[in-house]
Amino acid sequence: MNDVPKLFGSLVFNESVMKDRLPTATYKAYKAAVLAGTPLNLEIANIIANAMKDWALEHGCTHFTHWFQPMTGITAEKHESFISPTAEGRVIMDFSGKELIQGEPDASSFPSGGLRATFEARGYTAWDPTSYAFIKDNCLCIPTAFCSYTGEVLDKKTPLLRSMNAASKAACKLLKLFGIDTIRVNSTVGPEQEYFLVDKKMWEKRKDLVYTGRTLFGAKSPRGQELDDHYFGIIKQRVLSFMKDLDDELWKLGVLAKTEHNEVAPAQHELAPIFTTTNVASDHNQLMMEFMKRVALRHGLVCLLHEKPFDGVNGSGKHNNWSLSTEEGLNLLDPGKEPYKNLRFLTFLAAIIKAVDEYQDLLRVSVASAGNDHRLGANEAPPAIVSMFLGTELTAVLEAIAADKVYNGNPESYIKVSDDTIPALVKDNTDRNRTSPFAFTGNKFEFRMLGSMFSIAGPNIVLNTIVAEELDEFADKLADAPDLEAAVYDLVKETYKAHKRIVFNGNGYTDEWVEEAAKRGLLNLKSTPEALPYLGHAKNIELFEKHNIFTKAEVESRVEILLENYSTTISIEAATMLDMFHKDILPAVTAYTEDLTKAVLDKKAAGVSAGFEGALADKLSKLGGEMYASSLKLEDGLKEAAEIGDSEKQALYYHDTVLEEMGKLRSAVDAAEALTGGKYLDYPTYGELLFGVNE
Repeated sequence: MNDVPKLFGSLVFNESVMKDRLPTATYKAYKAAVLAGTPLNLEIANIIANAMKDWALEHGCTHFTHWFQPMTGITAEKHESFISPTAEGRVIMDFSGKELIQGEPDASSFPSGGLRATFEARGYTAWDPTSYAFIKDNCLCIPTAFCSYTGEVLDKKTPLLRSMNAASKAACKLLKLFGIDTIRVNSTVGPEQEYFLVDKKMWEKRKDLVYTGRTLFGAKSPRGQELDDHYFGIIKQRVLSFMKDLDDELWKLGVLAKTEHNEVAPAQHELAPIFTTTNVASDHNQLMMEFMKRVALRHGLVCLLHEKPFDGVNGSGKHNNWSLSTEEGLNLLDPGKEPYKNLRFLTFLAAIIKAVDEYQDLLRVSVASAGNDHRLGANEAPPAIVSMFLGTELTAVLEAIAADKVYNGNPESYIKVSDDTIPALVKDNTDRNRTSPFAFTGNKFEFRMLGSMFSIAGPNIVLNTIVAEELDEFADKLADAPDLEAAVYDLVKETYKAHKRIVFNGNGYTDEWVEEAAKRGLLNLKSTPEALPYLGHAKNIELFEKHNIFTKAEVESRVEILLENYSTTISIEAATMLDMFHKDILPAVTAYTEDLTKAVLDKKAAGVSAGFEGALADKLSKLGGEMYASSLKLEDGLKEAAEIGDSEKQALYYHDTVLEEMGKLRSAVDAAEALTGGKYLDYPTYGELLFGVNE
């Protein structure tokens, strides 16, 4: 058995390592700079860099890299060796403070949304000292921000750090009114990660999984998730072995991997970490996704992180558990035993309600992607309509405040499971609502709309920024109040009455809620092309500029990047469909139809009546005609889409026309697959993929 405390963080240049290896004055200077958000001078950086290098060499490293997160949504790295030549023609292993603080990768081939021309190649990476350096593949990885030569933000880390600072500044300003003086408030996150595991040999035979991460064809398996027996079920030994290895790898990197279990769909699983600060959580989630893929391969498996790898069973999301805590560890979203008397909590709660209502469009945009469109509103994930679940008690508290009534509170209650055999259970003050996009779950909000492939940076940039805006406004309103308690209750009353439309504690999967949401004036942005233009609306640009998150040009560039990514994704999927159809599916169906026809002729020649063979051949022939006609329309749609110059119009065309034709082709192919003999199909079926991971 591993010594987990010793294993944990063993490949991380963390606080413990720094205390051991840095001079006390250097360590204190580092900590002070991190807390204050100020840059380190070169002298201090040189000392830290040398200590990092010595530590890395002891662990077998020969290279270092600035590890950054461009707008691709994944990580990037350029490895540099520690070698430095000497006058004698030899080398020494060296690493300077300048190399630690700043790097220069080529920026020309990363998405920029028009911020940079192809020939404008220079870009810079800048050390993020708030996220620890770590060792991966015998390389010292230094978490960094990434910007262009002219200073435009080209990554997800920089705006995330800015949004955290904005939220901290506004929260500290408000907390002072309640007599709490803290140097910093941190947004914290614990992102639950869902994923599928399939056998690697089967994966290799599916071009759609290889090229797109999801199955583009596939008749429904006789058995899916109908029996509800996979959820929290006994974990198969092969999967359990994968999970153990994954835990070990993540623990070495200081990732707080905590909870693992089977999810709802066959072959689907989940891993959840313990809360940490948002930028570290974002880094760790990127590492989690990377190591899920690489560890799976060791076990002859492939990890699928696409939001909807299989039609007809639940897709995968990423639940973003978000809260705010002071540097001293006080959770600002903990209501306490008497939330109706907790002025600080009520103020923060009201600010979040207002933020979610006023910026519901930004929250929806932050989770928009081609893959996630398959989940949202599909009765397996929250709907595309943003709303908040507060639960029974908090809603009652706010309703009482809004009506100028006294709320007496609910006494602590218990659930008696049996007479005396099992101790009574303490009952929470509210149930949980898995259909809610943004649900209060005791001392945090669970933003459930994220797709499984997402970098959590984008949604948390939005969350931090919109909450910072409202907290700042509340602090100004309460600043000169002669009676703080009365002013808080008045502000909470005013805010809740103005924004209570966003609060919905019912079933978000029903058609009735869609109708009710429309009456309330809530947005229902069903697809990514519908949602993305909202990012560039004037009020949202003004918000980001006010809090120094993005400039107008940087916002507009992100709209372009996201639209292009959507169109490119659908284009690749459509091209893959056509390739599979012409090279695999049509030949298989044709061969089976020909064999059936031959069987009919042979039986007739032998004087035997041909029954089912002729009927089945006829049915497959008709389906073959439907498939081929659909494939021609899809080819035409792809050609037309490629000629559209406007990115917004192009994305809408891909959604409205190309996706529709893809659906028609799939429908005919899936019907034909269900009738075709297994030996004719060159690829594994849904049943084989979903239940193919043996013990």
